[in-house]
Amino acid sequence: MEAIVLALGASLSWGFGDFFGPLQGRKLGALRTLVYVQLAGLAGIAVLVAVRGVGPKSAVALLAIPAAVSGTLGLYAYYRGVAVGAISVVAPIAGVSAVVPVIVGIASGESPSSWQLAGMACALVGVFLAAREPGTGGETRLAAGVGLAILAAIGFGGYFPFMHAAGNADFWWASLIFRVASTSVILIAVAIQRPPLGVAARVLPWLALIGLADTCGNVLFAAASRSGLVSVTSVLASLYPIVTVVLARLLLSERVARSQEAGIALTLAGVALISAG
Repeated sequence: MEAIVLALGASLSWGFGDFFGPLQGRKLGALRTLVYVQLAGLAGIAVLVAVRGVGPKSAVALLAIPAAVSGTLGLYAYYRGVAVGAISVVAPIAGVSAVVPVIVGIASGESPSSWQLAGMACALVGVFLAAREPGTGGETRLAAGVGLAILAAIGFGGYFPFMHAAGNADFWWASLIFRVASTSVILIAVAIQRPPLGVAARVLPWLALIGLADTCGNVLFAAASRSGLVSVTSVLASLYPIVTVVLARLLLSERVARSQEAGIALTLAGVALISAG
């Protein structure tokens, strides 16, 4: 039960972070936003680990590094997807990352339930419907941001198995190592692309809160990994698109085509069924 509560808490934290973060990304650019988000998250977890004053328990926590590389690339793709497409479409497709830990679980000997299999089928059909929008001439076309959303799903999916193993070994240090590595990935990208980094002072507290929400999600997921199976904690944590889509409807009044609405509903239902399994 503890693992379920922690994983759902991670989903809630990520849901808020993955709504407000990309909104800032639309105004400031993905890389500029992520620099401040990552630095704030790093500062938060560094303070907690320092106050705790306990050294790392296992070198397995270093698996947070590949988790960070995969997850950060997924997050960048997600921010870029939201910059060009509707959050209501991009977030559910990115949430299909829940399929990856289920596959990993199967490969390690776990047996998926009929609910999980039905959920994967639902999610795939939902992605197909959500990804296509009607054009002006009656034809259908690929919705904006869908390709980036699929890349985000792959990146997020790669995050879960590695972070689950790292968190099971030492979730505090895994969270810190993850944030150091993810911040490094963003800073390397900034050094290569050299985007403008200046932001208004009034925006900094919002970016810091987004970074802390993202880090909170990482810590809660890593903590859930101590007692939960990767195929359970990961898919529960992948329910964050529900929060993001609800916020998009309430605060942005986003509207998409009816067929896409059906696809969004099917995608979210698929992720929920995978979790129920």
